[in-house]
Amino acid sequence: MIELIKNPNIDFMGKRKYAFTFSGILALIGIFAIIQIALGRANLGVDFAGGTAVQVKFSQSVPLHQVRLALEQGGLKDFDLQDLPTENKILIRVKKQEEKLGGASEKITQVLAQNFSEKKPVIDSTTEIGPKVGSKLRQDAMWAVLIATGAILVYVAWRFQVRFGIGATIATFHDVLAVLAVFYVLNREINLIVVSALLTIAGYSLTDTVVVFDRIRENLKRYLKDPVEVVINKSINEVLSRTIVTSLTVFLSALALFLFGGEVIHDFALAMLCGVVIGTYSSVFVASPVVIAFGKKGAGKAAIGGR
Repeated sequence: MIELIKNPNIDFMGKRKYAFTFSGILALIGIFAIIQIALGRANLGVDFAGGTAVQVKFSQSVPLHQVRLALEQGGLKDFDLQDLPTENKILIRVKKQEEKLGGASEKITQVLAQNFSEKKPVIDSTTEIGPKVGSKLRQDAMWAVLIATGAILVYVAWRFQVRFGIGATIATFHDVLAVLAVFYVLNREINLIVVSALLTIAGYSLTDTVVVFDRIRENLKRYLKDPVEVVINKSINEVLSRTIVTSLTVFLSALALFLFGGEVIHDFALAMLCGVVIGTYSSVFVASPVVIAFGKKGAGKAAIGGR
């Protein structure tokens, strides 16, 4: 319905060598980030690094940003807050490094008593998140990403062809590695919320890639005598406006969350912003060229697959 670019004729496949170089650099940084995460050396959240979880109950509701400000002014760093407004409770999770400063629970009690004495803060519960728990969560997060990408390979291979499945899987891995690379370079905290964003990005990237693959498959049947590169270029140009409009819609939604969603959802929104841009790029410059790399140089009936 909305055609942003009239009759585009861009040689995407002619630029695939440059794209592969750029993507290779991103992927290498992402792999390095995964190694650092596995070794516990990255900027990990409380879930992965371990620490102390303190649940505080108030007599009245307290704005989350006020609690955050009070704790920061009280000298606490590297903590997460989760609001439980129906019970007037706030969950405060402090990283393990903070425990070395001595008594995270006592420090939180002291700061809240000084700043919110009229709302009678009481420590409801205190839980230690040990290194074994953090290590198990890191492993589970990695398995979740691997299982998701494996399922993508099986689905796309069944829906189209094996080489299409390989292209979609490599593009999905690329997107996950690229977002991790961005977070690692920016020294942003990597936690379960970011892992949730990565799985969401994997699903979005697949949807975008399948649209491109559908048009490629249709055109492979239509232009039997044309080289695969020409057919793929034509297919991408035909769905380019649709791809841009869809990506822009998701990007604007994620941008609204990033700007106005608050501190709790900030990292999720940032990962989604990066993921939408990288996912759109990979559908064109990663997934489609991989189809060529694993396929035949000519089109013809042998190059057609799918159901």
